[in-house]
Amino acid sequence: MYKERIFYRLGIAYVTLAFIGCSVPALVQKDANTSMPVTYNSSRDTLNSVNTRWKQFFNDPYLSALIDTALQKNQELNITMQEIEIARNEIRARKGEYLPSVGVRAGAGVEKVPRYTNIGAMEATTEMEPGKEIPEPLPDLMGGLVASWEVDVWHKLRNARQSAVNRYLASVEGKNFLVTNLIAEIASSYYELLVLDNQLAIIQQNMKLQSNALEIVKIQKESARVNELAVRRFQAQVLHTQGLQYDIQQKITETENRINFLVGRFPQPVQRVQQSLEDLLPRGIKTGLPVQLLTNRPDIRQAELQLKAARLDVQVARAAFYPSLGISSGLGLRAFSPAYLFKPESLFYSLAGDVTAPLINKNAINAMYYGASAQQVQAVYNYEKTILNANIEVMNEMSRINNLEESYNLKMKEVEALTQSIDISNSLFRSARADYMEVLMTQRDALESKFDLTETKMQQMKAMVNVYRALGGGWN
Repeated sequence: MYKERIFYRLGIAYVTLAFIGCSVPALVQKDANTSMPVTYNSSRDTLNSVNTRWKQFFNDPYLSALIDTALQKNQELNITMQEIEIARNEIRARKGEYLPSVGVRAGAGVEKVPRYTNIGAMEATTEMEPGKEIPEPLPDLMGGLVASWEVDVWHKLRNARQSAVNRYLASVEGKNFLVTNLIAEIASSYYELLVLDNQLAIIQQNMKLQSNALEIVKIQKESARVNELAVRRFQAQVLHTQGLQYDIQQKITETENRINFLVGRFPQPVQRVQQSLEDLLPRGIKTGLPVQLLTNRPDIRQAELQLKAARLDVQVARAAFYPSLGISSGLGLRAFSPAYLFKPESLFYSLAGDVTAPLINKNAINAMYYGASAQQVQAVYNYEKTILNANIEVMNEMSRINNLEESYNLKMKEVEALTQSIDISNSLFRSARADYMEVLMTQRDALESKFDLTETKMQQMKAMVNVYRALGGGWN
C-alpha cells in the first residue's frame, strides 16, 4: 500500500508538471519537393548503365587494378570509414541512454561527530547492546547494487537513437558517393594518360616530318632556291615542336602522380595499355529514367537520411518542453563493522522517483528547438538541391557526349584534309610552286588540328565517365 501511494502521488505530480510545461512552440514543418522529370529525352527506356558494375564497365585490366588498389589504400576513403565507425558508436551510446543503468557500488569511510551537537549527544547516550557503546569515530562500510532509469515517455531518447541511426546510414551513403567519385577520377585520369601518350606520339611523328623538311630547305639553300630566312624559320619550327614534347612529358608525370596519390602510393610509373586514338572508343550509356536517381545516387540517399535525422532532432528538442520521469533504486548491506555487515539488520534498500519540468527561463530550450527546426528546413533545401543537381549533371553530360561526337567527326575530317595538305605543300615546295611559308603554316595547322582531335577524344572519354558517375554508377 505504501508503494502504491508513492506511485500514485508521483503520477499526480507528473500530470501536473506536464500541464505546466506543455507550452510548446508550433512546429515548423516543410516537406521536400521530390518531383522529377518524366524522361531525360523522348525515350522512356528503363535500361540503366548503373546496373553494370564498374569492373565490367571499365574492362581495362590496368584500370581495374588501379581502382582495386585505391579502394583499399586511398586515405580519404579510409578517413571516411573511420567516420562511419564513429557514427556506429554514437548509435551504441544513444541506445544505452534509454535502457536502465545498473551498477555495483562499494564504499568505506569514517566519521567523528562533535559531542555537543544533537547527533553527537544522542550517540553518547545510546548503547548498541547493554554495556557496549557505539564506537567513536564511527566507521561506515557498504556494498550493493544501484540502478537508475529515465522513463522515455515522450520517446525523446528513442528518437535520438533513431536520429543517430539515420546519420550512420547517411555516412555510409557518403562513403558510397566518395567511392563513385574516386572511381570516376581515377578512370578520367587514366584515359587522360592514354590521350597524352597519343599526343606524344603525334609530336614525335611531326618532329620527323619537320626535320625532313628542314633538310630539304638546307639543300635548296645550297642551290640558291631559298635564302637563309627559310632555313631559320624551319629550324625554329623544329625547336618549337621539340619544346612541346617536354610539355607533354611533364603533363604525363603529373597525371601519373595524381593517380598515384588517389591509389595511396608514392610516385611511380603507371602501367597502361598502348592504345591508338582510333581504338579508344567511349562506351554507350543507357540513362534510364530520372526517377531512378532517387535510388541510384548515393548523395541523394544521403541527403534523404540527413533530412530524416533532422526531423527526429526536432522531436527530441520538442520533448525537452515536457516533464521527464526518473526512477532510482538501491539494494545492499551497510554497517560500521565487518562483523555486522552480513546480518539481516544491515540490509538496506531504496526506491525513488522524480519528475522535473521546465517552468520559467526556457530560453535555452527554445533556442535548441528553433535551431533544430531551422536545421530541418535546411535539410529539406539540401535534399531538393541534391536532386536538382543530379538531374542537371546527367543532362549536361549527355548533351556533352552528343556534341563531342559531332565535334570529333568534324575534327577527324579536318585532320585528314590537313594531313593530305602536308604532302601537297611539300610537293609544291620541291617543285618551286609554293613558298616555304605555306609549308610551315600547313605543318603548324596540321599539328594543331591533331592536338584538337586528341583533346576532343579526351573530353569524350571523360564525359562517358562523368555520366556513369552522374547516374550513380560505381559504388556498388
